Amino acid sequence: MKDFLKQLSRNMLASVGGCVILLLVVLAILTPWLGLADPAHTDAAHKFVHPFTEMAHPLGTDQLGRDLLSRLMWGTRLSLIVGICASLFAAIIGSLLGVIAGYAQRRWDNAIMRGIDMLMAFPYILLALAIVAALGPGLVNALLAVAIVNIPFFARNIRGVTVGIVNQEYIEAARLSGMNARQIITTEIIPNVIPVIVVAMSTTIGWMILETAGLSFLGLGSQPPQADLGSMLGQARSALIIAPFASVVPGAMIFVIVMCINLFGDGIRDVLDPRLRSGALSRPRAATTVESKREIPANIVSDADSQMLSLHQLVTEFQIRGRSFKAVNHIDLQVSKGECLGLIGESGSGKSVTALSVTKLVASPPGIITGGDIQFQGQSLIDCDYQTLRHIRGNRIAYIFQDPLSTLHPLLSIGEQMIEAIQVHDQRISKKAASEKALSLLNAVYIPNAKERMNILPFELSGGMRQRVAIAMALVNDPDLIIADEPTTALDVTVQGQILALLNELRQKRQLSILFITHDFGVVAQLCDQVAVMYAGKIVESGPVNAVLAHPAHPYTRRLIACVPKLGAGKRHLPSIDGLPPVVDQLPLGCAFAPRCDKAQASCREKPVEEHRNGQRRVLCRFPEEVL
Repeated sequence: MKDFLKQLSRNMLASVGGCVILLLVVLAILTPWLGLADPAHTDAAHKFVHPFTEMAHPLGTDQLGRDLLSRLMWGTRLSLIVGICASLFAAIIGSLLGVIAGYAQRRWDNAIMRGIDMLMAFPYILLALAIVAALGPGLVNALLAVAIVNIPFFARNIRGVTVGIVNQEYIEAARLSGMNARQIITTEIIPNVIPVIVVAMSTTIGWMILETAGLSFLGLGSQPPQADLGSMLGQARSALIIAPFASVVPGAMIFVIVMCINLFGDGIRDVLDPRLRSGALSRPRAATTVESKREIPANIVSDADSQMLSLHQLVTEFQIRGRSFKAVNHIDLQVSKGECLGLIGESGSGKSVTALSVTKLVASPPGIITGGDIQFQGQSLIDCDYQTLRHIRGNRIAYIFQDPLSTLHPLLSIGEQMIEAIQVHDQRISKKAASEKALSLLNAVYIPNAKERMNILPFELSGGMRQRVAIAMALVNDPDLIIADEPTTALDVTVQGQILALLNELRQKRQLSILFITHDFGVVAQLCDQVAVMYAGKIVESGPVNAVLAHPAHPYTRRLIACVPKLGAGKRHLPSIDGLPPVVDQLPLGCAFAPRCDKAQASCREKPVEEHRNGQRRVLCRFPEEVL
């Protein structure tokens, strides 16, 4: 509960809504002891007393001389009770029906859901009016009517969630263990749907208060002398011209209650949904935030004639809940024209964040660039305006993602997506010319029957074909640099070899530069000219591929190479790297690899490590394996 309240307090609107609702609930509970006037007492001699004109009636009186403050407090108390009770009734009955329908499926599912469909065939308010007309006017009947018309909302939602849970492996395991349907529903399914029920309740209480007030406004809810907010509003409508305050007082209270409950409900939803809580579903900014007071390296020298991409002391952080995670920590990296640089390291070492930082695609919040500079052909990408950056993205710098099925639009054909990518950057080109260019690129990446494949959807292609399409889309605007983020990881060995050979062929034909991200030294050896080894956000070793593979200088590099299996080498022990990478918000003063290194000494942990350089070779180690 403490963590729940702490997380809820971060949402300012939800906190305000929750505080207002809590205050109203407390006042509603204390209403009988507040010494207010009798809400049913009439005094015709003091009707329509204006607010703040008499001490005895701070909010004035209505058309019968009844005190509006007293009636407001008692009416709010009644409306809150009705809204909460109706929501509980609808949630319990609707959720139970949804769970039974989702678990039983087939006959029971069909019978229950067809009954729910019949209820949903009528507009809510008309169905509620029909129920009240059948049962008779009264607050209890209005409560039942509002609850009944909201049962389908809960039943539909919970049934959908239950259907997804029923097919999970742990439900099958529960069946195999001998649990019956009642036990599975109570111990396995209901605990998983409770957060959905709570969220649905928090957002429907406001609707139910509003619907009950509507029935009372029409004279079908609370009956005189009993007062709720809807009946107060209905009785005051006849005097709207001469005494508008009599309508404003209950109307404003209805607005405040419904608005605050909705805000509070949204906050509860955000806290209970881990994706919303972590910000995974939030819409990031168009470009990564750059700290205005970031560390800028002095005397940056970038040879625009030979270097395609240069990273100088780049720092990219994720600032989450007062903690700063340095995913990229003062790295220097250069990619020359026509060169393929392999960026290699374990998962979580900062490779993808480095690549995304190049075109400022790291999600903000929480990502932020706090130091260094990025230069593309001598032009700084850090300080350029958004329009310039948008022109570079997908035009001069293209990106190939790891899973093309998640990046290709599922409802647009391959041809439509490629044509759109071309026309976005070159609006003067006709659709026919763009289509011809797209077709030629599909042929260039060896898509069989390319003309027919232009009209199919991404899911109709195999993984290897989708990856070829992703490569073709990266080439649509003749980029100078391609960033490939582990594009072969999800492919089998044969297809992986074809994709690597294709990238190498395209690089040689088109003189492309490639930044290739991987965790496989075998891929690096096949494709890359240069390699940079990354660990805990830092480049620990870099240099020509052949030199690094033949004589790895950093212990981490040597251990990574040793983990690669060798065909035809007979039986041998396949080593692994013990331990785990450090958490990047708690990096040590010395070498981050020291806890996992068998050569580490006290000085490695206590003092900053200096970089050793020899030509193109660089190593960040106090006691390297090889002398550079």
